[in-house]
Amino acid sequence: MKAHRISLEDTGQFSRLFLDYLNQDKKLAPFYRYAPVIDSFSQAIKDVSSQKFNRKLLVDVITEQYSKANCQLSIVNCQLLLKENTFTVCTGHQLCLFTGPLYFIYKIITTINLAEVLKKRFPDNNFVPIYWMASEDHDFEEVNHVNIFGRRIEWRNKQGGALGKYKTDGIGKLIEELKPVLGDSKEANELIELFQNAYTKHGDLASATRFLVNELFGQYGIVIIDGNDARLKKEFAEIIAEDIFNNSGFKNVNESLAELDKIGHKFQVNPREINIFYLINNQRNRIVKENNKFNVIDSNISFNEAELKEELKSHPERFSPNVVTRPLYQQKILPNLAYMGGPGEIAYWLEYKRMFEHYKIQFPVLVPRNFVMILDDAISEKLSKLGLEPEDVFLSANEMAVKYISSISGDKVSFNAEREQLNKQYKSIEDKLALVDKSLPSAAGAELKRQTNALDALEKKMLRAFKKKNEEAIGQIKKIRDRLLPGDILQERHDNFIPSYLKHGKAFISELKNTLDPFDKRLIILSEK
Repeated sequence: MKAHRISLEDTGQFSRLFLDYLNQDKKLAPFYRYAPVIDSFSQAIKDVSSQKFNRKLLVDVITEQYSKANCQLSIVNCQLLLKENTFTVCTGHQLCLFTGPLYFIYKIITTINLAEVLKKRFPDNNFVPIYWMASEDHDFEEVNHVNIFGRRIEWRNKQGGALGKYKTDGIGKLIEELKPVLGDSKEANELIELFQNAYTKHGDLASATRFLVNELFGQYGIVIIDGNDARLKKEFAEIIAEDIFNNSGFKNVNESLAELDKIGHKFQVNPREINIFYLINNQRNRIVKENNKFNVIDSNISFNEAELKEELKSHPERFSPNVVTRPLYQQKILPNLAYMGGPGEIAYWLEYKRMFEHYKIQFPVLVPRNFVMILDDAISEKLSKLGLEPEDVFLSANEMAVKYISSISGDKVSFNAEREQLNKQYKSIEDKLALVDKSLPSAAGAELKRQTNALDALEKKMLRAFKKKNEEAIGQIKKIRDRLLPGDILQERHDNFIPSYLKHGKAFISELKNTLDPFDKRLIILSEK
């Protein structure tokens, strides 16, 4: 594939907060510890080295979770975590069906590449890429579907609680539904076998996702961890208790939100007084304090303070971090240097630095993941025939149409030359009027404005008529834009990796890996032609 790069700002798809972070705007400096550049890692390594981690416990848990997975390089990387000179770089994501949207693939590849770049820069240390499975999330509607060839494949299920514990019953039928959609090629058969091995031979969604990610990326040493483990949560219990009983996360994050508001940035996440869920019997519900009691909403479960402290001591696995406390959990458990995330994730991490300082936990380098748009050969060919460049897809459909029309008509549907001539004529008229009376040129200016408006209106009519004569091409332009920016969002947030895998097979993953650079913060347009 041919790689074409465009600045993120030029796409019009990214928030001001995210772009300011990338550009290291001084106003945002209080909200992060390290700039997202490779030179930051020298200090980050020193800082993380000063924090104590239960490395043996971490390795024991991961090794146990890998007991049924055949991925030698990942196991070797896991064992490296026993060494004090080994650090992690981490990304996290939900357990999406068939990997979900494309950016899941990009996140993991960027994380793997970051570990490799750091090893070259700091050869005396080891760097392990981590995928932290968000197995405790419970928003099923976000992960239960996939979009392929304009078709939505959806897993209907009424289980509750943490997604990682969901039984994979019913996904086998979806795989059968996929078969006629994918066809009978070698690559299609590879995918069907991959999905069958993942979802029909593993009892829950966490195990299935671990297998799937290992099959796609295990050769690069990715290590997968499921944080839903009683032993790991015991390590985090003090922070869970402080969040519940002292509301420390709520207080510290709200202070950061007030400061962000002062410099004109919107919030990504609003903290709750208690940022912990209670996880039991296929339910994951918030804990709220009401009348000196700690109630689990939408249930009959209630504790007084002493009872809840005893419950945390006896059953730490029943306490589940939310989006505010999960980053603390990751950084408490892992000797982690960097978190790899998208714009929304970077935005909410920026809210948390004060909270991390309160808990004396190391705040990571926030490294934005890579952004990719894929143009298949058909779209690439159509754009070329229309006289459009790959980056033109970030224009509006109307702007793309205007550019196309200009490319085939030259200046025929524009009154630019006439405007220029009109401006010159009125400038001459104004100069003459000023010699007689300095108040007279304003009347000429008003007349120029009236005639310019008339020219604009005529130009629009002419353009509409030209578009009508080129309806087929204009229709193609709209279809192309809808394909690449469905619902006016980036392709990577909607489409799945399956169509690209059908064309390129395993080479799709390897080519992405060879193309992406974790410190190249531009959007990459990959064209097949």
